[in-house]
Amino acid sequence: MIAVIGCCMFFATQNESPERRVEGNTITFERDPKLRIRLPESLRYVGADRWVLYGIADCELHAFVKADEPKSVQELYWVRFEQYVPTKPELHHTYDSPRHATIGGLDFYVDTWPRSNDEKTEAGSDREHIDALVRTKGYKIPANMMYVRLVHLLDGEKHKELMIIYGEHLASSGFTAADLREGGNAHGQWPALENGLIERAKTKIGLEETDKH
Repeated sequence: MIAVIGCCMFFATQNESPERRVEGNTITFERDPKLRIRLPESLRYVGADRWVLYGIADCELHAFVKADEPKSVQELYWVRFEQYVPTKPELHHTYDSPRHATIGGLDFYVDTWPRSNDEKTEAGSDREHIDALVRTKGYKIPANMMYVRLVHLLDGEKHKELMIIYGEHLASSGFTAADLREGGNAHGQWPALENGLIERAKTKIGLEETDKH
């Protein structure tokens, strides 16, 4: 019986539209929690997706880009709301990053990394979904990017999370992702680059709670 219920919930979520409302470059959450995320006016909204991630979590994703004339992405933003399905009460989000950032009064775990397009993308991952959204609108993600992931846990049981990932084209740095990874010939440059990336993300992402009562 539990398996049947879980299966029904899976397909119901697969067919549901995204809950969060997008107007211009603003995403509004009406519940869990009530908040508003504002992104730069220079961005283009490329769409949303909602699916059950790996069969265990209801995942809703929204994607925005800033691109040059040939539609090569210079900045990539994805905003993801995720909660474990009710049939998995034993699951909890776990993050151990020692770095934190405060945006709109909320605390976020912070992680960064460089990435090249030849790295493997796991089937069914949010990375696969974001790549598909970008490609569908005719945009291209460049060969080398750097990313910062910001994660805020939304409940005491750690069943729900808000994740915002901001990425930038590495071309202006003069380095590739391979150069900057541990063991790369420019790995020593990474701390300065990632610190700048984090600070830019904090200034570009506006967030406010719409109901603090």
